[in-house]
Amino acid sequence: MEALDLARAQFAVTTSLHFLFVVLTLGLAPLVALMQTRAVITGREIHERMTRFWGQIYVINYGLGIFTGLVQEFQFGLHWSGLAHYAGDVFGAPLAIETLGAFFLESTFLGLWIFGWHRLPKWAHLACIWIVTLTAYASAFWIMVANSFLQNPVGSELRGGKLVIVDFGALVTNPNLGMALGHTVGAGLWTASFVMIGVCAYHFIKRTAEQEFFLRSMRLAVWTGFLASLVTVGFGYAQFGVLGDTQPGKTDGVEGYLANMMTLGNLLTVISFLILPPLLIRGWIARRRILLGLLILCVPLPFIASILGWLVREIGRQPWLVYNKLTVADGVAHVSTASVTFSFIAFTTVLGLLALADYALIIRAARRGPGDVPLGARGGPGTSASAGTPALTL
Repeated sequence: MEALDLARAQFAVTTSLHFLFVVLTLGLAPLVALMQTRAVITGREIHERMTRFWGQIYVINYGLGIFTGLVQEFQFGLHWSGLAHYAGDVFGAPLAIETLGAFFLESTFLGLWIFGWHRLPKWAHLACIWIVTLTAYASAFWIMVANSFLQNPVGSELRGGKLVIVDFGALVTNPNLGMALGHTVGAGLWTASFVMIGVCAYHFIKRTAEQEFFLRSMRLAVWTGFLASLVTVGFGYAQFGVLGDTQPGKTDGVEGYLANMMTLGNLLTVISFLILPPLLIRGWIARRRILLGLLILCVPLPFIASILGWLVREIGRQPWLVYNKLTVADGVAHVSTASVTFSFIAFTTVLGLLALADYALIIRAARRGPGDVPLGARGGPGTSASAGTPALTL
């Protein structure tokens, strides 16, 4: 393979692995915030325990996902200097806003939330997780602004051989942005709902003592999946009209990816829309062992569908890096094949190991159940077990 092909393959693999973390983070954040809101309003212990248990899974995924995001930044500098030179003034602006204005706030308030249990007032602590959620979606917005510019480079013009911003408003109201962002948000909620459903199904099969805990969690997950199916499918189909205007012929050559994604989407819709809601009545679902086993097997499906959707969006733009303005061949850096091969192997190995570690830790936390969750426990993260005072080490 030549350097160009390796650079493209590296970007596809590392971005796909990174997106596996992102899609779960986007979905879990608002669900954890809703759980804590109920805990603060009702004062019921079960809602606080739900917040801590599912919040622990969220924190694991978020913490390891940060490192995969750093690899994405390295890629642009290593192998896509042509893009940076030609369109960096436009493409880099929303990425800079995302990093400085959204990600830093998100990580700061997440730290306050993790270490603020039993220290901050309840409403202040609740505000932290809602700020985390809002800034997570702000990050998604700015990332999609940058990606939508590559798909449909509005708000810019060519000056001195480079694209510059001439209308920032056009950049953030890109017709390619709205439907794609809604589709992504729905996919995140869908993914989180099926992760929760799978974990609950596992504990129903094991007949753990926490049946009420997981039945309540299952109800939240099922109704979230129900609503997310409407959002994801609705925005997904709505994109075709926009693509017909801005990127005609985009789906040519990616029919296989598209068909597989839609098949998985239809299957998940049937499960979310028709099968699960009736089974919540009187807790019938907790006694359907065969169905529960099938639900556990369904957990990877929204992740697969999300990756297929990303492939359709990106491969369908080829051969353009910036649609109708800069080709992929002109955007790649002039580096040796050996250099790209080394970084491809190194990045893929690191991200692959992080993904394996992430899912191993999530599975471990999920199997242990809510009985022994460090997050938010007296003497948990940031406190000493004996006195509840700040710990010197983590």
